[in-house]
Amino acid sequence: MKILALADQESKGLWDYFDKSKLKGIDLIISCGDLAPQYLSFLATFTHAPVLYVHGNHDGCYAQTPPDGCVCIEDTIYTHEGIRIMGLGGSMRYKNGAHQYTQAEMNWRAARLWPKIAIHRGFDILVAHSPAFGFHDGTDLPHVGFTAFNKLMERYNPDYFIHGHVHATYGSMFRREDLYGKTRVINAYERHTIEYEK
Repeated sequence: MKILALADQESKGLWDYFDKSKLKGIDLIISCGDLAPQYLSFLATFTHAPVLYVHGNHDGCYAQTPPDGCVCIEDTIYTHEGIRIMGLGGSMRYKNGAHQYTQAEMNWRAARLWPKIAIHRGFDILVAHSPAFGFHDGTDLPHVGFTAFNKLMERYNPDYFIHGHVHATYGSMFRREDLYGKTRVINAYERHTIEYEK
């Protein structure tokens, strides 16, 4: 399965200079947040692949303008061709605003998913906006990662954890790909293609 992961920055190659052939062979598109809903709607019109998304901390506009033809996977598990994909968007709470959480609030969101995880017998991909605590994250409050994601990876060993929030322009904070235990961690900033062999 070929997955196109997106986050934080609309790709000019996919929007301003779009060619339908650029989506050829893509089986699934996953947005990790902070992207214009019009961008996701645009991509959804040119592909038969499902477009899944979680919210970033700047996605308050989605309440009035949700991306057309796309599927929100917040706080649920979505299955595509046997691949179980769990979504937990948002960032660390650093001011008043939508899609921001304390560590305790994100732990509670993750705990509430336990029945769904049990029914699905785990999950294969964890999709989030923020990174895990101490892993791909920053030291400033807005970019600190969530401990809930560390716990989920340690307990369930998903194949992938895909996130955004930390931009390539942040310098040494940015890492595209790493391993956390048995889980491949991908920062989807702008766009990144994943060849997923289940």
